Amino acid sequence: MEVITKIDEMRTRVLSVKDRKRSIGFVPTMGALHNGHLSLMRRAREENDELVVSIYLNPTQFDKNDDFENYPRQLDKDIEIIRNENADAVFTPCTEEMYPDGFCTHVTQDKLTDALCGRVRPGHFNGVTTIVTKLFNIIEPDRAYFGQKDYQQCAVIKRLVTDMNMDVDIQVCPTVREEDGLAFSSRNKRLNPEERQNALCIYGSLLKAGDMFASDIRETKEIIEEMISIIKKTKHTKIDYISIVNANTLEDLSSINGKALVAVAIWIGNTRLIDNIILE
Repeated sequence: MEVITKIDEMRTRVLSVKDRKRSIGFVPTMGALHNGHLSLMRRAREENDELVVSIYLNPTQFDKNDDFENYPRQLDKDIEIIRNENADAVFTPCTEEMYPDGFCTHVTQDKLTDALCGRVRPGHFNGVTTIVTKLFNIIEPDRAYFGQKDYQQCAVIKRLVTDMNMDVDIQVCPTVREEDGLAFSSRNKRLNPEERQNALCIYGSLLKAGDMFASDIRETKEIIEEMISIIKKTKHTKIDYISIVNANTLEDLSSINGKALVAVAIWIGNTRLIDNIILE
């Protein structure tokens, strides 16, 4: 496996792969890898000739400096994990490489970025669309793999690819959970034992939404009130948002008539976690 830190070197490898008419499956990450990332890599490995993984902690998608500073970092361990997944290359550029002096171009998107996390994290998705555009231009993947836990990010990237005529197939893979239901997240590493236990209220609230929907309750206000009740019974939690939206447009729903996304963002102590389920 090649460990590549320079854009020019990565492009040289991509040209070699393309010349041999081999497909590239790409998994972009910010490091602190977990089983969710592994599931993406394994699917990409199965469906493509070459597997490329990136590790880059992108500063432009963080709306709070302390969140960026406290984000888990374990580069050497992550590289070894990727090597064990039989990747062909890992791209680990530095910020000076990705955002050189004088950098002043950004990719922005409307509508899909106005809801959910976009409401409470100003500028976040501009950072996402900019870095994803750069990575796609550098690596030229045939397919790129993302997890459903970041549902809004997936929707934004799908729209980006469509609107900008990018020749890459976006694959959204199911959320991977721990045995007790907590969605795998790099930020889980920041939870102490009590907070880790408290975080189970997130999935519990989503299961309640699913049960209510299965019982033919369609009014979103009623479902959200029950979810809020579950969260508020748990110590050291703060609700960032609980929303039920159209799964395609991400617009708020008053009643569920088609495919809907139930999405939550909850602070557990000083750690913000997101999760979601789809109802249809």
